[in-house]
Amino acid sequence: MESYLKRAILDHFSKKVLPNKVLILLGARRVGKTAFIKNYISTIPKEDYLQLNGEDIQDAFLLKERSVSNYKRLLANIKLLVIDEAQNIPEIGLILKLIVDSVEGIKVIATGSSVFDLSNKLGEPLVGRKNTIYLFPMAQMEFEKYENFKETTQKLEERLLFGSYPELEQYEDWNDKINYLKEIVNSYLLKDILVYEGIKQSNKILDLLKLIAFQVGKEVSLQELAKQLGISKNTVESYLDLLSKVFVIYKVTGFSRNLRKEVTKSNRWYFYDNGIRNAIIANFSQLDYRNDVGELWENYIASERVKFQNYTQKTILNYFWRTYDQQELDWLEEENGVLRGYEFKWNENKKAKIPTAFAKAYPEASFNVINKKNYLDFIS
Repeated sequence: MESYLKRAILDHFSKKVLPNKVLILLGARRVGKTAFIKNYISTIPKEDYLQLNGEDIQDAFLLKERSVSNYKRLLANIKLLVIDEAQNIPEIGLILKLIVDSVEGIKVIATGSSVFDLSNKLGEPLVGRKNTIYLFPMAQMEFEKYENFKETTQKLEERLLFGSYPELEQYEDWNDKINYLKEIVNSYLLKDILVYEGIKQSNKILDLLKLIAFQVGKEVSLQELAKQLGISKNTVESYLDLLSKVFVIYKVTGFSRNLRKEVTKSNRWYFYDNGIRNAIIANFSQLDYRNDVGELWENYIASERVKFQNYTQKTILNYFWRTYDQQELDWLEEENGVLRGYEFKWNENKKAKIPTAFAKAYPEASFNVINKKNYLDFIS
């Protein structure tokens, strides 16, 4: 594989780099934002852009004086301003607002690894002045441009175990992959959360992630989690919120339109990446030796589907569906009022049929089983 893999967002991204607008690129640490930006600006003459890094004190200092004259001086003859790790710059939203409002024709790209900083500091000031694009670990729809069907099939186990962070492609050896993922979990995963004020108990966050990892695709009781961790239910809730804001996990809610017996109060949580999930529980055993293959499959298909929806710019709402008498669907999508139900089955011989209560309540909804035979159609 070539060293830089073309990312699915490229065309959409290029169209959104506009004069007097800020384009925000968000994603977890190490998913390739910096490499993407580097590749993007490699086509632009050096004198036309200025690149700053929010983690560099001197770069941040250049933006500190919030005045039109400072920014006009800094950006004289510059057509594009790029700020990497923008969430580290205090008042970044107000700074960018002043820049796009006062420097004629300037285009701005800002990247960040957490929503809470960027949305809190950017959201208000930049209303109407920004577009946001998300970058995830590599998606199957990106890999398929570089590999044939046979290679994809051969790599399935690897992707269920190690996920798809771009840098993993450099490592042939499974032990190297495992070490890389451990390093991400130890050094990067919670970095944005821990610099966020008020977080003292990083070990509790990791313990919480462990508990979530063992309950992938199952409803999670905040009460239960709080009890197991010895912290309050509110703290659990705020930690889950933070973990979703740094793109480690995401929430899927229960669906209901009308049935009293439909479960809607609890949520299910998935990891954006299987490799991170396995690193957190320190289990990289091969599939033959595991008892959680169903969970790995469900997490993989769900996260690949989310990437696919995002990159193809589809407006789809994702849910699970369950009744109190245990009829359930793994995955339910609503797109323009149309419902599609799915079951994710690793074992191709396992038959699944549409739950009776669901078919009765939503007769117009479609239903499909996603297994190893047809999963590529669902995620790419």
